[in-house]
Amino acid sequence: MLSLQHQMFMEVARLRSFTKASQTLFISQSAISKQIKALEHFYKTALFERHGNSISLTQAGQLLYTKLTDVWQVQQQLHQELRLLNDTFFPPTKLAIGGSTTISLYVLPPVLSAYLQAYPQVQINVLNRNSANIRQALLDHEIDLGIVEGLNPVNTLTYTPFMTDEVVAVCSANSPLKDRRLAVRDLPDIPVALRESGSGTLRAVENALGQWGIHLASLAIRIRLGGTEALKNFVLADTCLAFLPKRAIQKELVRGELIHVPIEDVTIHRTFSFIQRKGTENNALVNTFIRFMERHYALRE
Repeated sequence: MLSLQHQMFMEVARLRSFTKASQTLFISQSAISKQIKALEHFYKTALFERHGNSISLTQAGQLLYTKLTDVWQVQQQLHQELRLLNDTFFPPTKLAIGGSTTISLYVLPPVLSAYLQAYPQVQINVLNRNSANIRQALLDHEIDLGIVEGLNPVNTLTYTPFMTDEVVAVCSANSPLKDRRLAVRDLPDIPVALRESGSGTLRAVENALGQWGIHLASLAIRIRLGGTEALKNFVLADTCLAFLPKRAIQKELVRGELIHVPIEDVTIHRTFSFIQRKGTENNALVNTFIRFMERHYALRE
């Protein structure tokens, strides 16, 4: 029902960015710009105002976006009702998912492979950021579904628990910490490497240590790194202590490249949750993916 030109326009309008739209649509930015110019020629008016590196909708652009949104909702409803009549009907569609680092790197890939074999008509775009940025991307309508951990709830989002994960303290095989068993009171004297602010892993560590009166500000923090892989690679080359998701370091633990450093009476667990904007909980495409992911890990675990 919606032409490709109108779909491009909607994505640019939704994201307020030609660059981001090209990434989610898997179409070059120049091709999108060409189609938007064609639309503006057809409607005999500008649809976007350019402000240096940013854009905004003109009055005509906002009117078009509002009307096309109504059409898109009717189209989605039609597709859902047609699927109830014919379960072999799978129209080509796109799904934008945002996952925190652990989810994007270690949980999603096998699921996505299996899902795309079952639903080859779906095109998926995955955003890999820390939990805080994924939540913001969902609130900004950049993604349809987020999978995050360790954040305070926002009343405009719904949260559905998905899986639990353990965060463990580790050091490299070359570290003098490798044969130690730590007490909580030892931590302020131990050099540590941590994730960046906004990380769900960092929040889980902060909450667990806070129960023992240990605050992050009291730790001997040598460095903060953005992303699990960056932190893992740093601690492999260094001698300090780091807190990493167990799912992310299973191979390194087995090979003896990283050593688990027990901290007495401290266990760090976190829960990953699906997050959706309120009012979108009945999105059939998103819910099908959620059920698929839940079944996939229920069978594995």
